[in-house]
Amino acid sequence: MRDDHTSRRAEPRRRHHAVLVVGAGQAGLAVGHALITRGIDVAIFDAHAYAGQRWSERWDSLTLFTLARYSALPGMPFPGDPWHSPTKDEVAGYLSDYARRFTLPIQFNRLVTRLQYLDGHFLATLDGGERRTARQVVVATGAFGTPWVPTLARDLASTIYQIHAEDYRRPRDLPEGPVLVVGDGNTGRQISLEMADSRQEIHLSQGAATPSLPQRLLGRNIFWWLEHSGLLRTPATSAIGRRLRARKDVVIGTRLKTLRRAGVTLHPRAVATNGRSVTFADSSVLAPAVIVWATGYRHDDSWIEIPAATVDGQLPTSAGITPIPGLYTVGRSWQSNRGSSLLGFVGADAHKLAAHMLGERADERRQERLLRPGGGNSR
Repeated sequence: MRDDHTSRRAEPRRRHHAVLVVGAGQAGLAVGHALITRGIDVAIFDAHAYAGQRWSERWDSLTLFTLARYSALPGMPFPGDPWHSPTKDEVAGYLSDYARRFTLPIQFNRLVTRLQYLDGHFLATLDGGERRTARQVVVATGAFGTPWVPTLARDLASTIYQIHAEDYRRPRDLPEGPVLVVGDGNTGRQISLEMADSRQEIHLSQGAATPSLPQRLLGRNIFWWLEHSGLLRTPATSAIGRRLRARKDVVIGTRLKTLRRAGVTLHPRAVATNGRSVTFADSSVLAPAVIVWATGYRHDDSWIEIPAATVDGQLPTSAGITPIPGLYTVGRSWQSNRGSSLLGFVGADAHKLAAHMLGERADERRQERLLRPGGGNSR
């Protein structure tokens, strides 16, 4: 287990900061870097033991569908061949190294349990009861919030082993018997394909039709096309951006015919459960021994106890700006554009947000450099 900032434990802990950042994942690191390079007093709090821990705990075979050259934060290139697809452990190591290289002021194993606004400043309560205040707060908890499982799971017998994709590591950890993966996104398809190599019976519940793109097109990685076509920079508020947001997220690389060839049985949406059985939209029924819920995440911002800040437990945000002056977000899906939640593109949003927070005029040329392949990756 890494601990990149043990030396800071001996330092006096200040109670007030100019900016408090909640979360030290890729979004928190990016905005932390953008602020400290401007000389701003920042404190970053994270519930994990080290930067990149959440990546290191994802399933063993996970690799990015973005190439290394599209997977860097500002100021530090992703190591190795820029044309390779990084593994989850490489990403974890990169984030940890990034935090250390720029000496980002992170306090690990510190969960922010409550955020209030009192007497003209934000008041953050940490687990254990310690309190910190700040003039501004950035919620950098990223695109992956709380793992979400549909209510269908409640009516299943306790003899069925259920696990969310967040906690899945490898096929051999699961009990014997038929496996049903629920969720037809990138995660669901990749896990299904991995298990098909070592399990006898794998099923995938698709839900609505999911658009897909090949990993390579006309000899180039698909992200080359997405970047050069401008789709990753399409504003969320534009007509094209609104249409893209309304659609189901695109699967990259793992096609349905590949799954069929591997022996994965495809089903439509799971619509009902009863004891040991799952019923699908076509009225077919399956009795799985294991269910992997690849059903994504939901933001739970209920810890933000500021009147009118949240709607149904979630913090509304537009380009990182919330209805509460001084309260911001970074790293959320479609915060500004399709690239907002991606490792290699979140830095652009972080730079723009930092400039806004300090009342700077946005540097559009620097913004464009950050969005290019490898942009902003030299000191």
